Amino acid sequence: MPMRQSQDAESAESAESGQPGAGEPPDGDAGHIREIGRKAGRGLGWSLLGTLATRAGSFLMGLVLARLLSPEDFGIYAVALAATQFVMVVKDIGIMAAVVQWRGKLEDVAPTATTLSMISAVSLYGAFYVGAPYFSRLAGSEEATPVVRILTAVILIEAITAVRSATLLRRFHVGKSAKAILAGFLVNAPVAIALAAGGAGPYSFAWGQVAGAVVTGVFMLAYARLPWRMGFDRDVAKRLLWFGIPSAAGIALEIVLLNVGYIIVGAIMGPDWLGFYLMAFNVSSWVPGLIGTAIRSVSIAGFSRLAERDEESLSLGVQKSVPILIATILPLAVAMAVLAHPLIHFLYGDKWGQAAGVLRFLAVLMVVRMLTSFALDILNGQGATRSTVWMNLGYGVALIPAVIVGTHLDGIRGAAVGQAAAALLVALPLALLAVQRTGVRLRPVLPQLVRPLAGAAVSFAVTVGLAALTEGSQFLQLVVGGAGGLLVYVLIVVPPHQMRTVGGHVMERLPAAHRQPAPAEATSKER
Repeated sequence: MPMRQSQDAESAESAESGQPGAGEPPDGDAGHIREIGRKAGRGLGWSLLGTLATRAGSFLMGLVLARLLSPEDFGIYAVALAATQFVMVVKDIGIMAAVVQWRGKLEDVAPTATTLSMISAVSLYGAFYVGAPYFSRLAGSEEATPVVRILTAVILIEAITAVRSATLLRRFHVGKSAKAILAGFLVNAPVAIALAAGGAGPYSFAWGQVAGAVVTGVFMLAYARLPWRMGFDRDVAKRLLWFGIPSAAGIALEIVLLNVGYIIVGAIMGPDWLGFYLMAFNVSSWVPGLIGTAIRSVSIAGFSRLAERDEESLSLGVQKSVPILIATILPLAVAMAVLAHPLIHFLYGDKWGQAAGVLRFLAVLMVVRMLTSFALDILNGQGATRSTVWMNLGYGVALIPAVIVGTHLDGIRGAAVGQAAAALLVALPLALLAVQRTGVRLRPVLPQLVRPLAGAAVSFAVTVGLAALTEGSQFLQLVVGGAGGLLVYVLIVVPPHQMRTVGGHVMERLPAAHRQPAPAEATSKER
């Protein structure tokens, strides 16, 4: 019996890692690629469902907190959030990503990975605890110091669960991961709202997220079913760090560059204007937060499995996925840019109106963010982690002066213009170049982008026209303009035969009780 269990574990691990073995599909490379696609697709579905539920809840929580808190409270929270997003990426020096793409058995790597994650997180939190006053002063809000210290404590909880979270992603058990995150949010939201109603101000955000992280961590440990123990193997540690450190550096630079606008706007214009900027940025992050988070939960593992096969398999995977990603996000960006003013005023109230002009330009940034993040996942899946560092360093050289100049020239709107321009003109070309240099062929993607780009142009014109016709009612502008633009986009982008196929699948899935019986069936029943 122990021998059989060992064999089963090895077969399962072989199937997980993509190595030839008992878990390999019988029809060779094509079957293997389809199997990876099936697992990734199922994981993406679970991740989208879980992320949608969490984001919908976060949206509702944001509506409540926007009415309980002031722009200054949001500005203080923005400073703490920028610090937290940075430390969340570098907390484990890339160990979690290294575990996801590890070529071998989890049991060989887990103890060493856990030890490295704990050492890194504790050291980093100590540094940020001491440096919080300096960081807050640099961002123009010394009042944020205690909030930074509380919120960044989340990394201590995450360090305990990092390897277990990576295990779930590696096995494409995204449904369990999504359930754990949702459970944490169900604690986060009531804690944050109750504290805000009691006058806790920006502390409500911090304590809510800490409480949610504890609950999520408990669920992650239970779902992973991987014994929690620490250990150290020098060779394993070397392999983990060789992959992990550049990966963490690349993603950390991505987060720093994403949040650099907070620091610059806060330092130049103060916490009130920073609160408006944060509101617009949060709205522009809805799509990356929903679709981007879901994609990242499966993309690194999926690209790692494809890269293990051969370069051509990875190229085919990228060529199939990139057009789908672009076609999905373009209509959302168009609607967000055109309907920015009614969206902000209707959802958050007139006091947040200054955020609307910023949102128009951040919609452009949103599209580029999605594409560059996807490029990072491709590079990490291949193990080309050093390319991610150089890519983001080049972007940073252009971004920081663009945001500083833009803020001085036109306030928070100028900051958004600078951020969007640097992303479109520098970050995106660098990302395409980095991916191509690793051998992935992107040229076959170009013909597949004609329909989405044409659809986006027509959708833009239709949305502008419908918004003008319904001016005077923010609700009608959102409903009529948004729905009309989306309908036109779908009619242009989705081929008729695909619509018929989708319609056929929908009809097949209708409950049998709702279908009309065929004549032969009806005659048989009458008899």
